[in-house]
Amino acid sequence: MSVASQSVGRRERNKQEKLDRIVAAASELFAEHGVDEVTTQQIADQADIGTGTLFLYAKTKGELLLLVQNAKYVEALEQGRADAETVPGVLDAVLAILRPIVECNRIQIDNGRTYLREMVFGDPEEPRHGAALAIVAQTEEAVAAVLRRDERVAEGDAATLAHIVSAVMFLSMAASVNIALSVEEIVQDIRRQVDVLLPR
Repeated sequence: MSVASQSVGRRERNKQEKLDRIVAAASELFAEHGVDEVTTQQIADQADIGTGTLFLYAKTKGELLLLVQNAKYVEALEQGRADAETVPGVLDAVLAILRPIVECNRIQIDNGRTYLREMVFGDPEEPRHGAALAIVAQTEEAVAAVLRRDERVAEGDAATLAHIVSAVMFLSMAASVNIALSVEEIVQDIRRQVDVLLPR
């Protein structure tokens, strides 16, 4: 191995180690205090880096939250997909996909609402925002696959219905009037709305 490739390898490892420290620090501080109560200086201090270095990895607290949360939402979606495979009814299977996502979003309600805001209003060209939007697209694809179990749902309609289901879930989780609702209450709110959409 050449000296140059060893140097590149070391540089990449150092970047990854800093990123891991940033994610760990932001995750801990956001979980304990909420994203709005944490400063970038606190995150940099806990990660043992300078704020200038922190901004090389994420320009805003919103991007830091996406960096922390995207992996958790991917895990929630994977769990929901796995759960839906064993559920026979279409409505129940759709809710099996959505429940872990709602649970993930409600772990820290202010963080969950901020995550949704960042996802929707952030720059889709920024990689972390793009990754969040990809999770939405994957969720819609999973929901559409379940909806296609019902032979009355046409191929194109399944995708459109899945998009509507996604919007219903988003609004149920983000709405200020729902802040005090439990995961179960949010899921039941989604169930009532999605039930109206399905063929009878």
